[in-house]
Amino acid sequence: MLIGSISYLCLIMENISEDTRNILGLQLPTDPRWVDLAGMSLEDILSDHAYCEQKAATSCISLIQRYSSKAELVNALAPIVTEEWGHFRLVLAELQKRGLHLARQRRDEYVNQLLLFQKKGGHPEETFLDQLLTMALIEARSCERFKRLSEGLEDEYMKNFYRRFMESEAGHYTLFISLAGTYVDKEKVRKRWKEWLDHESSVMQNLELRGDRIH
Repeated sequence: MLIGSISYLCLIMENISEDTRNILGLQLPTDPRWVDLAGMSLEDILSDHAYCEQKAATSCISLIQRYSSKAELVNALAPIVTEEWGHFRLVLAELQKRGLHLARQRRDEYVNQLLLFQKKGGHPEETFLDQLLTMALIEARSCERFKRLSEGLEDEYMKNFYRRFMESEAGHYTLFISLAGTYVDKEKVRKRWKEWLDHESSVMQNLELRGDRIH
């Protein structure tokens, strides 16, 4: 079941409890300077956003294909594929409306660093869990970044544009957490999610601050 997005936005705010931060929330907020850099690189940030939505859709398709026997996962992710592809088209339309062009896809160092943390070659359940938690983490960081844009950009239209995306991404990342708990022992999910949060914080600390990318 898709958990309501608005009620879970608190999980990415800075003033949440320490316990909640460690279990379900990102540990490291985005550097406030990132929004200013992104505002100066609108063509680049919109292009990168478009590719993020495209990859989210194809990743969900891959999960459906690989785990087609898991009916609840298939039923939950099928509409997400449609939604993410719709987001891709919305961002593409925004580029075109502004007379901007879709830039070439770049190497996503953030996602690549997350993929290196996935357990491979072990028990299939561990692989499955890490795939879901990787998706949850990418959606959570995207949500946090969209929140920053919705609050920090000078363009009021773009603030509202990104607030809509923020609300959607909040629902997505909680969905992946919920799906993990459906198929894997919840205590295992909780423990591994904490490990993922620690790793993601380390990744964020070591990434170059750039305004031409969502992550």
